[in-house]
Amino acid sequence: MSGADQLKTTAASLEQEEQVVGFALYYIRYSTWKGQRLYLEDLVVTDTMRGKGIGHLLFDRLIEECKAKKFSGMMWQVLDWNEPAIHFYKKYNAQLDGEWINCSLNF
Repeated sequence: MSGADQLKTTAASLEQEEQVVGFALYYIRYSTWKGQRLYLEDLVVTDTMRGKGIGHLLFDRLIEECKAKKFSGMMWQVLDWNEPAIHFYKKYNAQLDGEWINCSLNF
């Protein structure tokens, strides 16, 4: 089985009155230099629930999971124009790395 076949994504969600109000989509990846890390693909909170602590609850849950599983850390990307998200991550003292350049191929 190839590494791609083994990739497992996980989602954590928060619901209110049987409606999903936020979710985090993530998977575990391995860094050559840093070991196992959680990669956060998406953190989404519905517009009507923003500013009510939902994002913090989800993000805190991911941090707890990383610590419980002894991961070396957590990684994600944020677009440079997404000021609300950048502000959110700065509250956690996240390191914003301007050194790496995103690359991709589309087929």
